[in-house]
Amino acid sequence: TASDVRHLFTKFGGNLGATGAVAWQFERRGVVLVPADGVDEDELVLAAADAGADDVERDGSTFVVSSAPEELARVREALEAAGLELESAGLSMVPKTTVAIAEESSAKAVVRLVEGLEDNDDVQDVYANFDIPETVLEAVAS
Repeated sequence: TASDVRHLFTKFGGNLGATGAVAWQFERRGVVLVPADGVDEDELVLAAADAGADDVERDGSTFVVSSAPEELARVREALEAAGLELESAGLSMVPKTTVAIAEESSAKAVVRLVEGLEDNDDVQDVYANFDIPETVLEAVAS
């Protein structure tokens, strides 16, 4: 319920804004995740670009292929036709900018809040615009 979600925000030092208060900070994008293991990046980029994708970025062990929402199906189909294994494909809200969080106590609160929201049955999707350095994230996770 809304009170459960509001409680999570309060518990971790935040507050629940009005509906749509931060929507302008995100844009809807088509996102296809491709496991990087054994994938030739040049071939992936070429196949994705030919299908209408806007960008291909490597994020750890995964390639993130992004496109306009209306190009998602075409990009997904082209990557599958190229013999690539897909981890997932769908629409997502992608942040236009990110906010760096380098302080461990703040990072811990943000991570706990996101985990709490993801575990809440009333929450369908969680989108965030934080950027926590890997070293801080590892310290917070342990």
